[in-house]
Amino acid sequence: MLKPLHNYVLLETVVEENKTAGGIIIPDTAKEKPSRGKVIAVGEGAFDGDDRVPMTVSVGDVVLFGKWSSSANEIKLDGKDYILIRETDIMGILK
Repeated sequence: MLKPLHNYVLLETVVEENKTAGGIIIPDTAKEKPSRGKVIAVGEGAFDGDDRVPMTVSVGDVVLFGKWSSSANEIKLDGKDYILIRETDIMGILK
């Protein structure tokens, strides 16, 4: 598994429902990029001078992130798709 550095977070994308309320199935090619992810691993936090800024998200959190975030990198590990993103590009934790 990958251990993110600094303020990076490793997310496993959460597959959203691929059927509309009316029962129409949306093909994978028409879907937008996922905007929800489950936190798999977190870095230790970025440095602010000599101190580290603690991370806000924790392993297991389900988060909402920008679909077109500039720091989002899609990676494949052990045959699974993940997203490596900076914590600052995460908009919130879903409860």
